[in-house]
Amino acid sequence: MKIIGYDCFSGISGDMNLGAMIDLGVDKNYLIEELIKLNLPGWELEVSKDQRHGITGTKVTVKRTRQEHAHRHLSDIEKIINESTLDNENKTLSLKIFMNIARAEAAVHAIPIDHVHFHEVGAVDSIIDVVGAAICFNALNVDAVNVSTVELGGGFVLCDHGKLPVPAPATAEILKGIPVKTGGVDFEATTPTGAAILATLGTSFNNNLNLKIEKTAYGVGQKEHPDVPNLLRVFLGESGLNQESGHDAVQIECNIDDMNPEFFDYISERLFKSGASDVFFSNIIMKKGRPGILLNVICEKETAETVKNIIFTESTSLGIRTFPFRKDTLVRNFETIQTVYGDIKVKRSYYEGKEVSYKPEYEDIKQIASENQIPIKEVYNNIIAALLKNK
Repeated sequence: MKIIGYDCFSGISGDMNLGAMIDLGVDKNYLIEELIKLNLPGWELEVSKDQRHGITGTKVTVKRTRQEHAHRHLSDIEKIINESTLDNENKTLSLKIFMNIARAEAAVHAIPIDHVHFHEVGAVDSIIDVVGAAICFNALNVDAVNVSTVELGGGFVLCDHGKLPVPAPATAEILKGIPVKTGGVDFEATTPTGAAILATLGTSFNNNLNLKIEKTAYGVGQKEHPDVPNLLRVFLGESGLNQESGHDAVQIECNIDDMNPEFFDYISERLFKSGASDVFFSNIIMKKGRPGILLNVICEKETAETVKNIIFTESTSLGIRTFPFRKDTLVRNFETIQTVYGDIKVKRSYYEGKEVSYKPEYEDIKQIASENQIPIKEVYNNIIAALLKNK
């Protein structure tokens, strides 16, 4: 399984991410050619080698080549991306990143999402940062993204709304449920764009990176700091099929009998985003015959405190039970196969080096069924038949 590991010891911004991706191997000319498909004038990409504290990396600056005065709404961003000649994969991922920003801004300002007025994030350089992140991620064709604890920085940042404390409110909202830290540097280390990239791409959020490193790359930040190198470090590597299938984990559970059941979906989403490997609910009968819900969360030890914090702040539970246990899982590998519907990701599972199961990714077959107006069971059965034929 191919993995990217984000080591955000000095935070992340959109241009630091582009620098890290080019340093990792994404071709600069390919990236520019894809970005031109946006048909968005007024920018150019400066790419150069630079150093922070003696460490060499790639520095990317998106320069505006003409003055901009327009502030864009989400609908304006969607129009730019949807009317571009980018492929559907890059369009979809770009819009997901922008949607994370829009949700955060809507929550911060207490307005409907379609009323969100993008300021800095709607500028041409931020659009290039976000769409460029999607292009680079898809070009690398990885299966998973691990994100370390994210440094937010400190001090204040000047933005369109005036002087705001770090992290900016939108950044804090985007990173809800994701492990963070502050005070490592005295400036805005993580921007809303950088936060949205991590929140959208990340599949696990902890410092327990388990992979065989093939390449290390650095994206150079615009600022310098006397104590901490302003760099975004990324790793590219493989999680081998011969890795240990068992490890120690934590199960956290609580009883809930006095909460609006509509909240469970939101809590589940936050728990998965924080790095929980499983979240499930069971119906139970509590004292005095009251019906209730048993919330169970399985997670790594490193994310247990984050999980507890989400449960206590988002639910009505007054107490939590924590059980250490050993977790044994099949080793899984993702690969892309060619089908009559186009490229589709398939998850293969192995036990002691032998394949025991395989299935197409649900989101892929869901998209195919929706786009082609085909019953989803037909898409699924045809792909399974093709896999059996080629086995």
